[in-house]
Amino acid sequence: MDEQVAKVKILNEYHTAVRRFPKFNSTHEGYAVLLEEVEELWGLIKKNGSKSAMADEAKQVGAMALRFLTDCC
Repeated sequence: MDEQVAKVKILNEYHTAVRRFPKFNSTHEGYAVLLEEVEELWGLIKKNGSKSAMADEAKQVGAMALRFLTDCC
């Protein structure tokens, strides 16, 4: 996947999350959400999931990392 395409996908996912869910209440909540996304990606990696599924989870990891930065830092 092209770097620019990946950035746009992460930003789109971030903006969707901002519209759908309130800000993180704390760094602990932000960490928990980010960890959940990383664990879902790890689960796909361990079972040799499809690249498409892994890309979707990685996009969510990136979006939640950005959300952590904006809401908690």
